Amino acid sequence: MNKDPTLDPDLLHIYIDGWCRHDIDVVLAALADDCEVIESHGPVHRGRDQVGRWMRSWLATGGQVREWRITDSGAAGDLLVAEWEITRRWRGEESSFQGATICRTLGGRISYLREYAGRLAP
Repeated sequence: MNKDPTLDPDLLHIYIDGWCRHDIDVVLAALADDCEVIESHGPVHRGRDQVGRWMRSWLATGGQVREWRITDSGAAGDLLVAEWEITRRWRGEESSFQGATICRTLGGRISYLREYAGRLAP
């Protein structure tokens, strides 16, 4: 049974889709004002303003999400999880890898999101 009646199991899908479309407004709308987003390689972004600056900077320097495909996902209580495969272009090089995201929601938005990188996709 969901502890949070406003939990939207598609919220993580919305966040990921925003990155795929390079749509900063969609990504930020999925996040709580005081969110914490932890990238798979360590950087931490606190608050929507900081996440917005990170995303604008990443896109402005040529970062591109080519594809970010969710392969499995689920929700329980205020927890959303997904396994995924991503292909991105960063600093002139394209790479693909598998990973997972765990996030918590509060008031219908993502309040905490942590990504984990796995092995390179075949």
